[in-house]
Amino acid sequence: MNLIVTTPTSVVVDVSGVRHIRAEDRTGAFGIEPGHADFVTLMPVSVVTWKNEAGREAFVLVRSGVLTVQGGEHVEIAVRDAYKEDELAELDERALEELRKADESEDVTRTTDTRLHLATMRQIERVLRSGRAGTAAPPLLDRRRPEGEAG
Repeated sequence: MNLIVTTPTSVVVDVSGVRHIRAEDRTGAFGIEPGHADFVTLMPVSVVTWKNEAGREAFVLVRSGVLTVQGGEHVEIAVRDAYKEDELAELDERALEELRKADESEDVTRTTDTRLHLATMRQIERVLRSGRAGTAAPPLLDRRRPEGEAG
């Protein structure tokens, strides 16, 4: 099999002659061998391992991505970040924890950005309403009616 692991800026792993791949998704760990059915899954922060034809193992730490199997011979993993090591001991718990924290931080930032966007849209709505006194009011963005207005 061929295994390719990419980030938005680089190809981290591009190997052929892979005999077995072990990966994880939110339901748990699974294995992929030559001839595997076509498959797509989302991956959390995890370690992907594989063995080559000589039985040597290699490892890559991945951060949130998509794994696809095509034709039973091509496995592609597209992730935000990845770190390849030849020895599992080099991928310590600290690296996994840093990636988990980065994911959590991005979630908080995304939520904050969404709230700021909604507050901005509401303010724009208020400005448009106040600038059109005496004319028909623009449609409400949040679909709530002002007090006293019949629906």
